[in-house]
Amino acid sequence: MRLIAIMQPTYLPWIGYFDLIDQVDKFVFFDDVKVSKQSWGVRNRLKTKQGEIYITVPIKNYKDHANRLFSNTEINYSERWQVKHLKTIAQSYSKAPFFKNIYEDFKSVVDSEYATIADLNISIIRLVAAKMHIRTKCCRSSEIKGIDGRKDDRLVKICQALGANQYLSPQGSADYIEAIRPGGAFSEAGIELFYHNFDHPEYPQQGSSFLSHMGIVDLLMNCGYEQSLDIIRSGRRKMIPYLEFRETRSSNPMKDQPARKS
Repeated sequence: MRLIAIMQPTYLPWIGYFDLIDQVDKFVFFDDVKVSKQSWGVRNRLKTKQGEIYITVPIKNYKDHANRLFSNTEINYSERWQVKHLKTIAQSYSKAPFFKNIYEDFKSVVDSEYATIADLNISIIRLVAAKMHIRTKCCRSSEIKGIDGRKDDRLVKICQALGANQYLSPQGSADYIEAIRPGGAFSEAGIELFYHNFDHPEYPQQGSSFLSHMGIVDLLMNCGYEQSLDIIRSGRRKMIPYLEFRETRSSNPMKDQPARKS
């Protein structure tokens, strides 16, 4: 059995993203798909004294929006966004227990310049995964030759190219995977389809009330690399087979919709 997951390279992903990486045999950064200026590919949340805020990486404008992909979209460094992001992180977490080391690690990545938004996001994700001792091997979809098609057909072709017979999907992808038939193209290809099942844990956090679904920076600043993976794993629940997921969702369509989702 070989289980894989495929996700767009998010900027400062929420903790469930790292749980997905941690429990599969191989993780694929879906970097040759479209990125938009309002997506999680370019922004995420931090917790401040005033509550949650968004920080966004500016990307350059292109006339051909259909071909503006993670793998070819340049970051707009003329806006000096790195200064703003690092200042916001410092103001928000300077009193957090693990601020110093975590901040320096992020500063070393953010202060560098990258050719594309995919390069930046993947560098951050790889750094965090390595520091938390996540051993899953990762690759980019753009590195896999001969993959075409749309939506679940394309995901299936990636699975086949990598020799995977099981696929772990984010629950949000069910809308298009299950749109036409149960299990979509996965069931037709003989690939077992499961949905990610994650119950967001609470952890020590700055401020009075706990806010879930913040960017990974929040967990790391408050709990450090060594504790963070255990906290992430504490939220893991058994993968949901697609037929069971369909039954649960049809009986309670809001069950899989968290208050905050990234």
